[in-house]
Amino acid sequence: MSATLPHDSIRAVHFEGDVLRLLDQRRLPHEEIYIDCRSAADVTRAIRDLAVRGAPAIGIAAAWGVVLEAQRLAASGTPPDAARLEPTLAQLNAARPTAVNLAWALARLRGVLARGPADALAALTQEARAIQDEDLAANRHMGELGAALFGDGVGVLTHCNTGSLATAGFGTALGVIRAGHIAGKVKQVYAGETRPWQQGARLTMWELVRDRIPAKLVADSAASHLMKSGAVQWVVVGADRIAANGDTANKIGTYQLAIAARHHGVKFMVVAPFSTVDMATPDGAAIEIELRNPEELFGIGGQRNVVEGADAWNPVFDVTPASLIDALVTERGVIERPDAAKMRAAFGEPQPA
Repeated sequence: MSATLPHDSIRAVHFEGDVLRLLDQRRLPHEEIYIDCRSAADVTRAIRDLAVRGAPAIGIAAAWGVVLEAQRLAASGTPPDAARLEPTLAQLNAARPTAVNLAWALARLRGVLARGPADALAALTQEARAIQDEDLAANRHMGELGAALFGDGVGVLTHCNTGSLATAGFGTALGVIRAGHIAGKVKQVYAGETRPWQQGARLTMWELVRDRIPAKLVADSAASHLMKSGAVQWVVVGADRIAANGDTANKIGTYQLAIAARHHGVKFMVVAPFSTVDMATPDGAAIEIELRNPEELFGIGGQRNVVEGADAWNPVFDVTPASLIDALVTERGVIERPDAAKMRAAFGEPQPA
């Protein structure tokens, strides 16, 4: 698949020498505005405030944040080494706790520093670039693998945003949908709105409309009724962390989709790069679930629609048990009905935390 395809035209993360430019996803679909990050603190803020989101994109952005700090140190005449960069690595790692790609990307940069390169800045820059390039290649391969599981003329329901905005390009779950559309297999896409940040409504629909892929927005609460109608044959979602037994953390609302899919005989696919697999986490119960400010539930687009004095509970991820997953797709291949044994065979023995 060529990068010139109209279905692969969006890039949300650009490193331009001494600045990281991020497409501000809080402003979509109304405005396409890039924010310039010139320091690791700027990148941390962008990750924490959801200007950049999606597990792979967060990891890529964090890697470039380390490069920016290394540049600052080098410009001041201070050699960027492991000890001097560790506070920055820790700061970036704490920005979002659930998505393992963030810690994975930073671990790769720690590994570079541990080797004591003569030119640490050049080595870190090369590694950050490799992380971004490898993600794009993985997404294209996963798209082909996942689309091969589809029959002809399928309806697909997806949740949150897993496209070019959430990755280096093309996307994970949305990459499978793109590949399926290119192959003529996907007849109709349904995007759940994804409360409270409405990533499906704001971002996934923006990508699908831009790519001229037939798509309909549905309320999150309409998903079971949609499956009952027979319009959907596959639910295809991404992941923020996949445990050693195949349990998968993803955007809140994914678990209930998996339950509904199993009840209605709809297949459920998880698509994520190998970097999302965390063999040091034994199962879903061990995954930290990020809780965000309850205020996020009290309105839409900055307009409050809930009475003053109300309280709320705002977990932004949930865990789908491996027993509800029909196919797990990574760039290393497809695992049907994942379990601990199949995960070990594909990814090696679980690692100590």
